[in-house]
Amino acid sequence: MDILIALAWGLFAGSSLLIGATVGWFARPSPRVIAAVMAFGSGVLVSAIAFDLMDEAQEIGGLAASSIGFVAGAVGFTAGALLLARAGAHGRKRSSRTDASAATAAIALGSVFDGIPESIVIGLSLLEGEGVSLPIVAAIFLSNFPEGMSSSAGMKSSGLPARYVFGLWAGIAALCGLGSVVGYHFFAGVPQEYIAVAQGVAAGAMLAMIADTMIPEAFDEAHDAAGLITAGGFLAAFLLSHMFA
Repeated sequence: MDILIALAWGLFAGSSLLIGATVGWFARPSPRVIAAVMAFGSGVLVSAIAFDLMDEAQEIGGLAASSIGFVAGAVGFTAGALLLARAGAHGRKRSSRTDASAATAAIALGSVFDGIPESIVIGLSLLEGEGVSLPIVAAIFLSNFPEGMSSSAGMKSSGLPARYVFGLWAGIAALCGLGSVVGYHFFAGVPQEYIAVAQGVAAGAMLAMIADTMIPEAFDEAHDAAGLITAGGFLAAFLLSHMFA
């Protein structure tokens, strides 16, 4: 039953890729709207990383385990992002990218690369038996939405059929659900230090992703408002985290 709960929350967080793809395909919102969502999601993610991932990782596994995981996650994400950029998936979360047709496979791989660590964290958050971490789910949902939106718009412009595009994003959303199951099932019963390392890896990868893709996009389009919107997202996640603590 708990595995099904983990699967459901992972699918919910991943579903925003498909929702974003639908909006991007049919509505094509302006880059400033996408940037505002990106800025708010950045603030939510930063808050979730600080208060729901690293703080908890330090408490359950110690400073060394959480720090080692954090560094490994940040380095791993950066190395992977460089490889994906060479394959054509640079800026895969950016609404201004228009060359989606040039590297559809790389973009899809990049989305999996972004989404799997995030979805594993959802499963990890269920291990304490106190329910899922709502700030983490909200943060992942918001960060996935503009990725699906901008990528599907570019794929549509390149002439790719709707069946292919929506099938692609539905498959990636399903993988996010499976990632949550992996986080819950394979880390159940392991020493707390291992869980702390896993949370640290996810936190480091997520923070590197925010700095690499989300914040630059938010600033490029929202300009001076980006900081205020990001702060609003941080405060919303902070309040949500402590209200349900």
